[in-house]
Amino acid sequence: MFLSIVIPVFNEEESLPVLMEQIQKVCMENQYEKEIIFVDDGSRDRSWEVISSLAETHPEVKAIRFRRNFGKAAGLEAGFRQASGDFIMTMDADLQDDPAEIPNFLAKLDEGFDLVSGWKKIRHDPWHKVFPSRIFNKMVSKLTGVHLHDHNCGMKCYRSAVAHELPIFGERHRFLPVLAGSRGWRVSEIVVQHRKREFGYSKYGFSRFMKGFMDLFSVWFATVYGQRPQHLLGVYGTFIAFFSFILFVLSGVGIAAHKCWWTFFSQTGPAFWAQLLFYFGIGVFCLSLVGMILGGTSLIVGLAAELLTAFHQQPVAENFAVAEKIRVED
Repeated sequence: MFLSIVIPVFNEEESLPVLMEQIQKVCMENQYEKEIIFVDDGSRDRSWEVISSLAETHPEVKAIRFRRNFGKAAGLEAGFRQASGDFIMTMDADLQDDPAEIPNFLAKLDEGFDLVSGWKKIRHDPWHKVFPSRIFNKMVSKLTGVHLHDHNCGMKCYRSAVAHELPIFGERHRFLPVLAGSRGWRVSEIVVQHRKREFGYSKYGFSRFMKGFMDLFSVWFATVYGQRPQHLLGVYGTFIAFFSFILFVLSGVGIAAHKCWWTFFSQTGPAFWAQLLFYFGIGVFCLSLVGMILGGTSLIVGLAAELLTAFHQQPVAENFAVAEKIRVED
């Protein structure tokens, strides 16, 4: 068995030597043949110098340095491209993920699963990070049908075929178990120890959750309707157009009722009701026109999405730019 360990890095110069020592200890005890792939995501501290030093003394180390910060998804994508192991382990570089958990992930894969995600059941984070995270995870599980307690845990283990198949861009690294499940891979989770941060500080703020919620709906649409977008957009557009047509008819009835009231009852009935019917009819008429436009637009967008799905686009450019490499193939 050959194990690839992919570690995205951003400003973690103090943690890296300790992390390397812990990984070495676990792999030696379990006799794992390994490679360790560090991806420096535009660090502004001495992380790259530390990685370069580790590579000089450890021939199993590969490293990539980005020109600037491209995000964790880009770091994982770059690492997966270079990984040649039978299994690919991912973990954060901040020492909050414990390398001693690696054998537990591999044992779970041996049970027949294709992707195993960590669950930080007891977290050493402030409440304003834990509470939104729990809400987010419940929403992801409910919408996607992939029931995990901690979708965003950085510690995961993949069979090689899974990692090389999954599309990673934007902020979709949070949803790799969802994407794997949608493609028929078997997904599970294990409880992992979440350690307190020893060095530095968290690089994620509230904006991470906002981006996560937006990407959640993008992933939900891609996994549920990605191959048949017209099923959603077409049904939605048809419903809006039909409802708007009903409003259009009602507006005509309202305007006609106003005309009749004004003609036959204007001398005996209050003019207020005639005016009310008239303005009601005009308002509903305008609303129906807007609705029919929206419905038609949804139908057109759905058809366009069907065409884009049917005629695959050319591969997009890389989501990152590399500045330096160590033992990495082009």
